[in-house]
Amino acid sequence: MTATPSDQTTALPGRPPVVDLATWQAARDELLVREKAHTREGDALAAARRRLPMVELDGTVEVVGPDGPVPFLDLFQGRDELVVYQHMWWDGAPHQGQCEGCTTAAWHLKDAVYLHARGVSFAVLTTGPWDEVACYVEFMGYTQPWYSVRGVDAPVGGEMGYLACFLRDGDRVFLTYSTTGRGNERVNGSLGLLDMTPYGRGEAWEDNPEGWPEGRSACWSWRSDSDGKATWGPTSRPVPQWTRPGATPVETLGRHGHHH
Repeated sequence: MTATPSDQTTALPGRPPVVDLATWQAARDELLVREKAHTREGDALAAARRRLPMVELDGTVEVVGPDGPVPFLDLFQGRDELVVYQHMWWDGAPHQGQCEGCTTAAWHLKDAVYLHARGVSFAVLTTGPWDEVACYVEFMGYTQPWYSVRGVDAPVGGEMGYLACFLRDGDRVFLTYSTTGRGNERVNGSLGLLDMTPYGRGEAWEDNPEGWPEGRSACWSWRSDSDGKATWGPTSRPVPQWTRPGATPVETLGRHGHHH
């Protein structure tokens, strides 16, 4: 028997099977039960997070920003709560050589107006020397406040690659929560949207059906050359920077780059 075009589409390589709307809806409803359970467990975890104890720290410890050294307490900007992203830093690295995961996380937090509306301030901390950090922030066009915590002890300084939350009570400062690794994903809305798509993030660790495009390393799409090809090297840069006015393949960093 000759297959009809509709029959052929049910078995396209690397594509979900084609079904009618009712069959799709039944499968969607079945998955929804699991999604709702996942949501409720997330709510329970958030409730447990709110019940964690906290640790007091010295709010007068100084961090370095565009106006020079300031006490950590200033990062609250008068608000009672503060969320910081602790951005990894490679000394002397070119713009495309900074951590892909941290760079994309910071890009997704370009402003904090909704956090501010809830009485929460936001800042990015990194161990890089301030002169390098300032150049990178200018090149990337970041608008949230950045500070160097070079030489500062944890939990303000120390190991980077974390999201951390702090609470202020007058001049007293407390660490309430910290997470790293995939705990940082909640700031990256693109990952959540990609997880909803048929091909996901396109990363090698994902559990995909047979015939799906082969996955690549995490953050593989974050740096590219001018043709959009994912790469690392002198002709690459963080992807958003190809949208900069006047960006060309031969653009040099100049004062926007590192000084080494």
